Amino acid sequence: MKGLITKATGSWYQVLLDNGESVSCRLPGKFRLSEEQIVNPVAVGDNVDVTLEKDGTGVINRIGERKNKLVRKATHGRRGIQLLATNVDLVLIVQSLREPIFKTGFIDRLLVTCEAWEIPALVIINKTDLQKSSKDQEKLEQIETLYREIGYDFLKTSIHDRTSIKKLSTALKGKISVFSGHSGTGKTSLLNALSPGLQLKTGDISRSSNKGKHTTTYAQLIRLSEDTYVVDTPGIREFGLVDLEPYELSLFFPEMRTHRESCRFYNCTHRHEPDCAVLTAVEDGNVPVSRYKSYLNILESIETGQE
Repeated sequence: MKGLITKATGSWYQVLLDNGESVSCRLPGKFRLSEEQIVNPVAVGDNVDVTLEKDGTGVINRIGERKNKLVRKATHGRRGIQLLATNVDLVLIVQSLREPIFKTGFIDRLLVTCEAWEIPALVIINKTDLQKSSKDQEKLEQIETLYREIGYDFLKTSIHDRTSIKKLSTALKGKISVFSGHSGTGKTSLLNALSPGLQLKTGDISRSSNKGKHTTTYAQLIRLSEDTYVVDTPGIREFGLVDLEPYELSLFFPEMRTHRESCRFYNCTHRHEPDCAVLTAVEDGNVPVSRYKSYLNILESIETGQE
């Protein structure tokens, strides 16, 4: 029988079959051996073929072709690649200015992955009800201007602002979308606001670290309406990029693409090479300084293998 992976807990996978039945399935070891670099060969969003067992569980015997995948380097000392979700129509990168503190670098790393796999992205600054000072408002406007001018969609949200929730609902309609961001940025609260009947568990911000506490412990596909699904992922504190060569990185910064074509060297890293058009664009204000700094940080992590 054919089905869709809706939950991935590590050992078992929940599969929604074409007949509407949901079945717990296991994955034979042959898949793990054939994909040694991938710590989880199956992810939420995968289309699979399943054989049902007498005890009511199932066995996954084929993984369908993927149109794309959202991946990162494995964490907790493991080697290889971790699949976060597959067959994605939109990635929502959720951040907040406060509680926890906003980090441009995290957004830029996720955007690079989205560019590499040609997945549309929406940058969201959530908890706007906490941003009451003029300094916060100014920073928020700068962030919005930065990403909109590059070409990314941008949305300011608060669970207390129904207008923003309606805009978010419109952006999600008819898609399979991934909510991704640090713990504590309010991803799960946004999902509850979009569909109050979900009643998903939410957590608080740690007072000692000003970071969110994990409430989502595994990826799961949540149905919001007949044709709209979202993947709620565990809060991400690290996002290591995979399968990128240093000279390729600027291809995934849209504001650098045109300029890099005018560099003297095809493999220019845009740091110190002579006649580098990207460096000139930074100096002229045509490439944002904050994005260039993100580029340099990501480039160093690729070269050193340290995230």
